[in-house]
Amino acid sequence: MGKNTGGEAETVDQFLDSTLESVDSAENLVLDVAQKAGFPDEDLHKIGMAVRESMVNAVVHGNQYSAHKKVHVSVSKGPDRLTVTIADQGKGFDLEKVPDPLADNNLLRFSGRGMFLIRAFMDELQVRRLSPLGTEVTLVKYLGSK
Repeated sequence: MGKNTGGEAETVDQFLDSTLESVDSAENLVLDVAQKAGFPDEDLHKIGMAVRESMVNAVVHGNQYSAHKKVHVSVSKGPDRLTVTIADQGKGFDLEKVPDPLADNNLLRFSGRGMFLIRAFMDELQVRRLSPLGTEVTLVKYLGSK
């Protein structure tokens, strides 16, 4: 378990390539900040999974592995929360059109599970389209949340 380094704010930004190796880099970056903020192991696991799912979506679905597109990852530690923003440079998507993975006709589909897991593991999820291209996903986990 990590220890809390105090209430001071800290933000780390990185621009990563559209590769699956960047998924690991983003997860490690966020978990390092989360651990220093004092999140318990169970929350670290949830945060890691949510970041991993968001990054895979950005790399695979958003940027489609394009060597010309980057994924911007920003992680901020505040006194009571961790905020992670992941932005791709793809065409964007409508969150309302992502299939519900629990619906009977979607149980065997491969898409939609990532957003379901992100919602389950994080306290807040916001998705917005960027102009002219891209999608930005913001994840929030409160210190001490259930």
